[in-house]
Amino acid sequence: MKTDLKIKSLLFGLSFATAGFVNAQTTQNTNDTVNNSTTITAQTNGISNPEIEALKKQIAAKPDDTQALVGLATAYQNANDWTSAIATWNKITTIIPDWAPAYYSIGYANQSAKDNNAAKMAYEKYIAKVKPEEVEANKQNLAYAYFFIAFLDKDTDKEKAKQYIAKSLQYDSSNQDALNLSKSLMN
Repeated sequence: MKTDLKIKSLLFGLSFATAGFVNAQTTQNTNDTVNNSTTITAQTNGISNPEIEALKKQIAAKPDDTQALVGLATAYQNANDWTSAIATWNKITTIIPDWAPAYYSIGYANQSAKDNNAAKMAYEKYIAKVKPEEVEANKQNLAYAYFFIAFLDKDTDKEKAKQYIAKSLQYDSSNQDALNLSKSLMN
């Protein structure tokens, strides 16, 4: 019950704080987001700013403050500090292991850091964690997660890629990149 209350409170706060951020994650162009390289090129130069420092202090005082942790992970992502963002999202998953958006964000951060294998694993966890009653609210992110995995698997597991691109199109039938991938997999 306490975890449900934490999750509901976190979701409410997060919906206001990161609405634009989540939208930015789901509206990227394939050419910008899918890189066939698996080399990690994370930008880990210890980026800091007043927002990050304030959130760190807040978390130091209360390490399990999930709202502050989400704010910190988002601030790291906004600063392109992918390693710190991933570490913070992972901390959130240890506190709230069934909260699907954290896994999506881990996927996004890994993808931004050019670690597509880690991104794929995180997106797969995200897909598995979305509860049936949450599907409607997660359609865009589900569509993207399925698309990303299908794109990565198109050359190594064509059947899985076909299944995943079909799921992607089920959630967003207007995504031109997904439609193009679907056509290419049918040849």
